[in-house]
Amino acid sequence: MGGCVGKGRRHIEEDKLDFKGGNVHVITSKEDWDQKIEEANKDGKIVVANFSASWCGPCRVIAPIYAEMSKTYPQLMFLTVDVDDLMDFSSSWDIRATPTFFFIKNEKQVDKLVGANKPELEKKVQALANGS
Repeated sequence: MGGCVGKGRRHIEEDKLDFKGGNVHVITSKEDWDQKIEEANKDGKIVVANFSASWCGPCRVIAPIYAEMSKTYPQLMFLTVDVDDLMDFSSSWDIRATPTFFFIKNEKQVDKLVGANKPELEKKVQALANGS
């Protein structure tokens, strides 16, 4: 359901995904990532990491939903990584389609979801939020 695998890459600033109104941390470097993961560990939070691309239609559709979830579940930390901006880092996570969501606890992946599957994402996020 709803995943992009194409390479129709565009680098136009206005095309960036919009997470306004939410509590989503946009990761722009490996150092950014490390800092947020360390912060989550210190605070005992589970991380929801969204690997997406600005040119991906399903990523654009799920972005406002992801932003809303970040407000609904403040006990979790929501991150987003643009796979085009951080290609090497994204490759290390073996991203084969966007969006891909990773759920990370204590620096370890505990779950994964590929595609813009709103009901499944909501189910996974709610389960982690209730269990964290």
